[in-house]
Amino acid sequence: MIEEINIRDLGVITNATLPLGPGLTVLTGETGAGKTMVVTALGMLLGARSDAAAVRSGAGSALAQAVVRLPPGHRAVPMVEEAGGEVLEITGEDLAETHPHEVILSRTVNASGRSRATVGGAAAPIGTLARLGETLVAVHGQADQLRLKSAQAQRETLDAYAGERLAGVLGEYRENYEQYRAAAQELREVRENSRARAFEAQSLTAALKEIDSVQPEEGEEESLDAESARLTNVEQLRGAAQTAQAALTGGHDADPDAGTVSVLLDAARRALEAEAEDDPALAELSRRVRELMILATDVGEELSGYLSDLDAEGPGRLAQVESRRAALKKLTRKYGADIPEVLEWARVNRERLEQLTDDPARAEGLEDRLRHLRSTMQEQAEALAGLRREAGERLAEAVSQELSALAMPNASLVVGVEETEKFGPDGKDAVSLMLAPHRGAAPRPLGKGASGGELSRVMLALEVVLAEVDPVPTFIFDEVDAGVGGKAAVEIGKRLSMLARHVQVLVVTHLPQVAAYADRHVLVLKSDDSTVSRVDVLDGSERVVELARMLAGHEDSEAARQHAKELLQGAGQAVE
Repeated sequence: MIEEINIRDLGVITNATLPLGPGLTVLTGETGAGKTMVVTALGMLLGARSDAAAVRSGAGSALAQAVVRLPPGHRAVPMVEEAGGEVLEITGEDLAETHPHEVILSRTVNASGRSRATVGGAAAPIGTLARLGETLVAVHGQADQLRLKSAQAQRETLDAYAGERLAGVLGEYRENYEQYRAAAQELREVRENSRARAFEAQSLTAALKEIDSVQPEEGEEESLDAESARLTNVEQLRGAAQTAQAALTGGHDADPDAGTVSVLLDAARRALEAEAEDDPALAELSRRVRELMILATDVGEELSGYLSDLDAEGPGRLAQVESRRAALKKLTRKYGADIPEVLEWARVNRERLEQLTDDPARAEGLEDRLRHLRSTMQEQAEALAGLRREAGERLAEAVSQELSALAMPNASLVVGVEETEKFGPDGKDAVSLMLAPHRGAAPRPLGKGASGGELSRVMLALEVVLAEVDPVPTFIFDEVDAGVGGKAAVEIGKRLSMLARHVQVLVVTHLPQVAAYADRHVLVLKSDDSTVSRVDVLDGSERVVELARMLAGHEDSEAARQHAKELLQGAGQAVE
């Protein structure tokens, strides 16, 4: 919902703020006062092409800015955030309960025709504004009907009108369609790239054979590096071990009476034990010396074993270790930074090799799957077509009834659902909304064979019928009442009011019968010299005056004012 529009130096408007809100807002004023500039400003904010001629004479640039409020979960919120813009969270207001998000959009056009856009305070391409605008506003103007202009939009609208039953069938169909596309792509690969796949299989086979011949294991590199360092320095290691062993126990061939750690500890033990009975403290110390003797003996024996291992490994083991390290290094140069990566590469490509080497059986399986999917999709597409035709009949009848009340009694909407040859993401149907302007006339696509005012009324009838199932937050109608009056004008006002129960509606109108139904009446006034316009929001008495002007051409007619009050009362509006 658009909360406020700010316009500066656009056409005859120098600086104006247009407050909007929920419900129906009408925009009135004399011809040439600048009502169209409001629609132009909205077009700028929706990504329309910039027009340097719209910049007010003497000004360097024109600005259009809108404050937009969004409900929770609206798809525009992530779009703004992806564009780098800020989505404000509003609290503490009545509107915040239903529309807690606020986004500011702006567009500047300079006199040379160049323009800049911002979304949530961040600079953004004009295309971003256009994509956002599609989710926020539907414009129905004399020159352009921006909503339902594409075949896809018309199909989506019909599907929304059809309801949950069609949505369920469509969801199942789309799942099968995606599987069909994936299987078809895979089959194309099998058929079209057989030579390349054979070469790839040959290459993978050789690579996996090389890896399997080495049989690498995780953690092997680190253990081999440590063993290599040990074997490379074996003489230094042997010397250190022998020296330590001699100091501790003297070795296997040493003199038992030599001054080793074990001999010295034994002497200390005997001395302490000789006097231990006289002092418990010495007894405890004697026990601890015995523990040292045991520990020294254990270390000496381990050093003996260590020396035996060194002698057993020798140069032959070092050669084996270096050969193994070289083999692993060769693998890591080709298939990964380390052995875990090499093993992962082998796992992934073993699966790939299985795919490459069973092409004939795989192709046959894919063909069977595609036949099954085509059969299932055909059944679902036929079901979708039936549901769409049924919904199309209901939609056409409802819209045609609305057209009758909108001074187009002989016009009717025709919804075409034609089966195409190919499956698409939404079935096989081509949906078209067409207008038969009178009985017996051949239906023609919307926008052809109807005037701008008639087309606006057709779109109004459609939007009223679709309001509960396929709404956008804001609708804009530019002179939807062109070429009608009297009772038909009242009916247009009623239907705009009905639409405004579900969404925000902004209408540019010349008819008092339409303006009387507004929840908010905005008047665009031009200055005496017609060079500048301003925008005013009218209260109750001011509305009577403006409606009188629209009725009689001047606001001082008492009869016109009385008629204006009757219009307001008939529309259910308070009259002051």
